[in-house]
Amino acid sequence: MNKAAFERVVLITLDGVGVGAQEDAGDYGDEGADTLGHVARHCGGLRLPTLQALGLGNIHSVAGVSPVAEAKGLYGRLREISAGKDTTTGHWELAGIIQTQPFPTYPDGFPAAIMMAFQRETGLEPLGNIAASGTEILKVLGEEHLRTGRPIVYTSADSVFQIAAHEEVIPVERLYEICRIARRLLDPYRVGRVIARPFVGTCAADFRRTSRRHDFSLLPTQKTILDRVKEMGMRVYAVGKIRDIFAGQGVTDSVTSQSNADGMAKTLEALSVVNRGLIFTNLVDFDMLYGHRLEATGFGRALEEFDRWLPRLQQTMGPRDLLVITADHGCDPTTPGTDHSREYVPLLIWHPGLEKGADLGVRASFADVAATVAAALQVPFAVGESVL
Repeated sequence: MNKAAFERVVLITLDGVGVGAQEDAGDYGDEGADTLGHVARHCGGLRLPTLQALGLGNIHSVAGVSPVAEAKGLYGRLREISAGKDTTTGHWELAGIIQTQPFPTYPDGFPAAIMMAFQRETGLEPLGNIAASGTEILKVLGEEHLRTGRPIVYTSADSVFQIAAHEEVIPVERLYEICRIARRLLDPYRVGRVIARPFVGTCAADFRRTSRRHDFSLLPTQKTILDRVKEMGMRVYAVGKIRDIFAGQGVTDSVTSQSNADGMAKTLEALSVVNRGLIFTNLVDFDMLYGHRLEATGFGRALEEFDRWLPRLQQTMGPRDLLVITADHGCDPTTPGTDHSREYVPLLIWHPGLEKGADLGVRASFADVAATVAAALQVPFAVGESVL
């Protein structure tokens, strides 16, 4: 494979699709986690013929997805070496940032100094300030929010400051403004993300979050492969929540997505406008709709939907395009708890001229993705080791 042969890289993150616990999973309470393996068994096997042909079954034991004698892609696993198992940490490492210190988390709620500053700067007294599931907290505090107009603040096992508000009580643009204030207040604490969580409904029984979620992330601590590609005059086209994860740094174009299907459609659209550069897509439904909600059947169906779409992407790609499919962490819906899981993630690489696949083994870090993108697009980058 000629590393100088590519004009575009399509990098797709299957959010939360881990392939088995890492050796250090016990340090994170994730012994035995296996998102893909457990989902496949729960579903009685998965039908993923396109991913199977690329070598997915050669990476990991997946019910219904057997190993193939001659894979059509390069296949392997990535080991996360950064401290943490959250979305930001995973994506930053994929882009070339290795974090030695995890983002802070607040399982007992945020300290008084943060909450007092939030109230002073926004003029709003929040409800909650607890660690909770986003859907459950609406059942508990949503109606009180409707009566009082007070925003709901909560966190999770990740480094997140989430603010939920009904769209008719606090309009979405005002909610975003509140989140920007919180982002500024939380920067000195290195909180990974402030997340706007708008919702609608009339009572606890029918509250539902809308698609106008928005993440306000901490700025990346150093330059990533996104920055390097942009500096070389190429486009970095972000699909889904990629722009939010990198706080816009290194991104030239971006579109949000409402679902996996929408993200897949917008990835195809990006190929029609990007002549040279990186198309970076996050497909979030695996994690958001199924992993965190312990919905293994839906998780499996979403994987099969992605697999059915994948040939369309391959047919659209040209001879100088490179496809990279990976993930950012696990989110096993069959294990207790709704948190992410510390897992290896898959690495599948393909391009139209690839004559024979190969086993890439277990890669030293997620940052090998950044190095691979750099080699493909001939961009100087010093972190990770390219597979090309």
